[in-house]
Amino acid sequence: MFLERLLFLITGVFVFLCLGFALMIMASNPAKRPIEQPAAPVAEVAGTQKPAIEPADAPPPPAKDKDVARQRLEGLIAAAPDYDRFFKRLREAFPADYAAALDAFAVRLVDSKREESVDFYVSEAVRLLRQSRGVLAVKAEPVALSKVFDVQLEVLRAIAEEDPHLCVAFLYGATDQDFARFAATRRALVADMALTGLEAIASGQAKKIERTGPTEADFKALETALVAKGLDKVEIDALLDGKMPDPPLEDARLCAAGQTYLETLHNLPEAARLRIYGLAMELMARS
Repeated sequence: MFLERLLFLITGVFVFLCLGFALMIMASNPAKRPIEQPAAPVAEVAGTQKPAIEPADAPPPPAKDKDVARQRLEGLIAAAPDYDRFFKRLREAFPADYAAALDAFAVRLVDSKREESVDFYVSEAVRLLRQSRGVLAVKAEPVALSKVFDVQLEVLRAIAEEDPHLCVAFLYGATDQDFARFAATRRALVADMALTGLEAIASGQAKKIERTGPTEADFKALETALVAKGLDKVEIDALLDGKMPDPPLEDARLCAAGQTYLETLHNLPEAARLRIYGLAMELMARS
């Protein structure tokens, strides 16, 4: 029972906490759809690494046009220092993925003749990396894995200060074009969210730490801790089961409960906390 309840929250809240900004930015403008290309599995043959992001099956644009488009994109990224550090780290950690992503963006730019915002390109890069290598984060060092969720809490707190309604939308993965505005004005924080996910993936690839899945006892301990933190049954049911009372909880109350959830999870014993984090990362990678 507890496993089923927490799986709801993990697949709902955590997926959108980690990649919600990408989905919301695209939802705020229907023209900004995900770049359609398959995410191939990681492969290493004879010491060479195959890009985890491969070009789509479509006639390539002229090389000169693509090179010019790529230069424009690199200039756009360099002009946004917060996001530039994410792309630099991506190029350092996974050079084949970086090159494939930039090539895909360049092809899109040549085909559409429309330059998107840098917020869109970083969100797409994060999405593609999560799909191709995200499962590696499950094997990350404790500090790298925990930091992913610590930053999610920072983002949630920042949203809560500006707009409790947007905070609830972020928790449940609902689309809200106001998030695009938030992301554009808080790029340093959004970049931290992207970068911590990248570092967790890099750590997992290097360390390959094996973890077991969370137990029912882990989830029971979490629910008990939530009660001790003052959440009542209505709030816990809304968080863990998605059961909203009639009339629904006020945005400010539910937003605060979501923050309490992440704070409480952070304070669980390390072994239980990392097992839940690991499951969350695996589900996000496979979503």
